[in-house]
Amino acid sequence: MKIEILGPGCEKCLELEKNVKQAVKELGMSAEILKVKDVKEIANYGAMSPPVLIVDGDVKSIGYVLATEYIKKLLME
Repeated sequence: MKIEILGPGCEKCLELEKNVKQAVKELGMSAEILKVKDVKEIANYGAMSPPVLIVDGDVKSIGYVLATEYIKKLLME
């Protein structure tokens, strides 16, 4: 599984990253977690309100810091 977190590294981005890592850990999953800070790459997704959560190429959230429990549900889909 490939999980991408798009954003400039703001507080919300860091919090989302922390929640994603916790969700992956709690589920006992193996996942590649990438942080994307490049503005051009973020713009390619049409997402200008960070943070953005992408799982296996599918945009799951734009502009929200999702709770760990919600992220776990997304990862189990």
